[in-house]
Amino acid sequence: MNGIPLSSYGSASSSPAPVNRMMASFAADFRDGVDINLGVGYVNEETIPSDHFRLALEEVLDNPAVYRQPLNYGGPTGSQVLIESIRCFLVDNAVGGLDAETLAGREIIIGPNGASSLLESLAYVLPKGIVITADPMYYIYTNFLERSGFELLTVPEDNLGMRTDLLAEKIAALGPRADDIRMFYIVTVNNPSCVILSNDRRGELVEIAGELSDRLGRKIPVVFDRAYEDLIHDPQVEAPASALRYDRRGIVYEVGTLSKVLAPALRIGYMIGSGGPFIRAMVQRTSDAGFSAPQITQSLASWLLDHQIVAQLESVRAGYRKKAAAVGAWIDERLGGLLENVTGGRAGFYFYLTFREIETHEESDFFKYLTRTTGRGDIDGPRGAKNPRVIYIPGEHCVNSGGELASVGRRQLRLSYGYERLDAIDRAIALMRKAADYVTE
Repeated sequence: MNGIPLSSYGSASSSPAPVNRMMASFAADFRDGVDINLGVGYVNEETIPSDHFRLALEEVLDNPAVYRQPLNYGGPTGSQVLIESIRCFLVDNAVGGLDAETLAGREIIIGPNGASSLLESLAYVLPKGIVITADPMYYIYTNFLERSGFELLTVPEDNLGMRTDLLAEKIAALGPRADDIRMFYIVTVNNPSCVILSNDRRGELVEIAGELSDRLGRKIPVVFDRAYEDLIHDPQVEAPASALRYDRRGIVYEVGTLSKVLAPALRIGYMIGSGGPFIRAMVQRTSDAGFSAPQITQSLASWLLDHQIVAQLESVRAGYRKKAAAVGAWIDERLGGLLENVTGGRAGFYFYLTFREIETHEESDFFKYLTRTTGRGDIDGPRGAKNPRVIYIPGEHCVNSGGELASVGRRQLRLSYGYERLDAIDRAIALMRKAADYVTE
């Protein structure tokens, strides 16, 4: 008997994505207190306000007039009390320089399962075609887009974000195929590199997309993913401006999340942008997926935004600033002489390293040393030995395999300082130096 027929997406998904496969393999026999996971993008447990969640739950359940039916089904657009809390948070704190007037003509919708579910919905409501994004790229989402039938046009970045000069050249080189462009997908604090998109570049990106929209006679959405923007913890960084402020044509949509600043388990992601058929289609997709996020988590998020968010943001940023300073110093001390470039450490919780000569891909000696898969007993240790393993995200999975950075990606890696404790990260970077010595020797 033949197997179950699959769609093109199903066929592409029947084998796990590279990072999915790699992380699943590592997690299968992960040893707490021994192995060190610098690959996972989990947040720092110490920044999650557990006590405030307990209080919020009581307040929500005790105030049914405000938080209606918090344990029942919700609607596809999202809880109105949460939407109003998000709007007030943005305006009262001038997040991105937003004000009531800028938001007045725009809608806010809540996704079914965090910001990722809204990004996924884009692949359902937009026709297949070309998606423009930065390189290095958000590997999880871009891999999904490719499996869904989209084509990626990746543009290298510098320390200010996507290079708009190269973007203009690449669009021009498409010729008539520019009509296949469906979306610009821009991560404002890039994952994996943690490069912060400058305000000038934001304006330039919106203008380039706007001029292209004018030429093609249709709106091309510019989706700004600001998942890590609330975690800019370097006080020297210019305050980011919302791309909505540059939008004269109604093409900018911002996707935000509360996962990084409150808790991932809330699964709250939201989108802000102009109304119309596109937003209505996004809402219908949320309905098809089973409505927006659970009412109880939307209610909890609303209360926390109204009562705790300012202090929480200060606490979270301080926590990551402390970790970034320590990890950055260890990288410089132990690996600095081997590195060509380092980005990150100013926002979010990633560093992105580019080695001068050492390769970091899954078949490299560097990777095999850290995962204890060299085949040498003196390094790997006997079965059951306490030789610690270290996992990271190889750069080969973060760059476009057909782009300009493909060869460079083989010498890059992303490490996360979000989840693991500082003492574990300290040990991991020391092991990276040993791995580097092993490779060079």
